[in-house]
Amino acid sequence: MPTLSEVRNTEMNDLPFIFTLFDHSILYQEKKGFPVWRDYDQNAIRADIGNRNQYKIAIDSTIAIVFSTGYRDKIIWRQHDTGDALYLHRIVVNPTFKGQKLFGLIVQWAKEHIKQRGLRSIRMDTWATNPTIIDYYKTFGFRVVENYTTPDSSELPVHNRNLALTLLEYNASKD
Repeated sequence: MPTLSEVRNTEMNDLPFIFTLFDHSILYQEKKGFPVWRDYDQNAIRADIGNRNQYKIAIDSTIAIVFSTGYRDKIIWRQHDTGDALYLHRIVVNPTFKGQKLFGLIVQWAKEHIKQRGLRSIRMDTWATNPTIIDYYKTFGFRVVENYTTPDSSELPVHNRNLALTLLEYNASKD
């Protein structure tokens, strides 16, 4: 199992493999009957890498999972976004590593990250119509804040527009 020290920023040369992971994720979600990203925004992923807001965890030199971060999410979190949270976005697991609960490593990393930055919580959103993934995130200490449908705003990546979401939060003050 990888360690926190193996959480690193992705690089532009990782892009082809990252796009492959997104494509595999979409196929998996479709096969399982889960909601899917329709046209995931490749430019948003490029921007995450360029801004050093996308991370990877590698196992034996193979990217096992990628995720993006942010510190503001006004459009989705609206009045809840007060500048005291780390936001996790676009979490994608390499199919070879499914079932290994790698999300737990992201949570460990995020807990340390928010402590270092003096933030209060970790937030994320997921499809409101997928109770399986919502329950999975709850097993890591996340609680449901609310359900919300995003606007059709050009400020959001294409795959996040007009989307029914469940907003989830992990409050670090309980640690």
